[in-house]
Amino acid sequence: MKEKIIYPIHRNKLIQLSNKYGTPLYIYDSSKIEEQYIKMKNAFSCINNLIINYACKANTNLNILKFLQKLGSGLDTVSIQEVELGLIAGFHPKKIIFTPNCVSIKEIKKAVDFGVRINLDNLSILEQFGEYFSDYSVGIRINPHIMAGGNSKISVGHIDSKFGISHYQIPHIKRILKNTGLKIEGIHMHTGSDISDIKSFLEGAKILFRIAMDLPDIIDYIDFGSGFKVPYTKNDIKTDLVCLSNYITEKFKSFCKDYGNEVTLIFEPGKFLVSESGYFLVHVNVIKHTTSTVFAGVDSGFNHFLRPMFYDAYHCIENISNPNGRLRFYTIVGYICESDTFGLNRKVTEIREGDILCIKNAGAYCFSMSSNYNSRYRPSEVMIINGKDFLIRKRETMQDLLRNVIEIKM
Repeated sequence: MKEKIIYPIHRNKLIQLSNKYGTPLYIYDSSKIEEQYIKMKNAFSCINNLIINYACKANTNLNILKFLQKLGSGLDTVSIQEVELGLIAGFHPKKIIFTPNCVSIKEIKKAVDFGVRINLDNLSILEQFGEYFSDYSVGIRINPHIMAGGNSKISVGHIDSKFGISHYQIPHIKRILKNTGLKIEGIHMHTGSDISDIKSFLEGAKILFRIAMDLPDIIDYIDFGSGFKVPYTKNDIKTDLVCLSNYITEKFKSFCKDYGNEVTLIFEPGKFLVSESGYFLVHVNVIKHTTSTVFAGVDSGFNHFLRPMFYDAYHCIENISNPNGRLRFYTIVGYICESDTFGLNRKVTEIREGDILCIKNAGAYCFSMSSNYNSRYRPSEVMIINGKDFLIRKRETMQDLLRNVIEIKM
């Protein structure tokens, strides 16, 4: 697949969309999603059996799922609701992998009914599954005891993580397989998000290759998860895909030769595919001066965009209404009745009341983590396809807040 050169959406277009749809507003550029997908395919083009599964928890808008399905992507899901969304979006059940954590056997039974692939990540559920569905092959999520990721809250492969079965517990897995007759079709790991140091992938790969050699069944796939870091500033570091693919390709081919079987290699990028496609537009309500700080208060908050408050995540913020203004320092805050900060002491072109600010890298874990806190409506979403804008989610109204409320007489 030929890699395209994609240019960011021009600020005039963003302002036009803010006027057309109002703010706060999420905008997704489909051409950037396609560019990232092709980049991933090209990086590992030397591997014959390669599957890219979009980790849809990053952004589950049905139109984004449909777009990636048409590109040829599979789907990584972590809840039965994500499984159902994937089926509605047109993914074949066998192109959906369900990798839940701490769910009941009832939810996993539903996944069996849907016919999707399943990765199990604890011994108790593995044993229960073997008793109910010994003829339904599953994957095993391994905890490789590797600390990786850009934040402790998104590091999920370390020794104290709730995710995965410890690689030291392989004898327990073998005992369950022997006792239940259950078959293993693949092994999986995911160590964290925002991984810039590829050593964590390489260490994990060694562990998975060793486990595969030690399992009694011939597996169909090895799933390396994802966690590729994308840049949040012009000079920010990112995962070196070329370096990673060179190593993984060599080691994976060597493993397949020693294993005696052409195993499928799976990756599960989420943020890598959609983060940079997203823009979040907000309207400046007020400029407030205190004794030490100039605040720019906007018509949104962490109810719409949680990452800065939850992960201390940095997102570039630009004043697209006044791009050539004098540079000044602002703390950009939201309207939630709590500490609510998008950017602390940021150098931005002069912000005036009524200006439109653009927050970058808003495609992943932004709308999907939004809420109705303070009884605020969730914003609308727009998708750009072939230069045309399409409303893909309406802004909520009071009817949406009250839809499931049952009013009782008092």
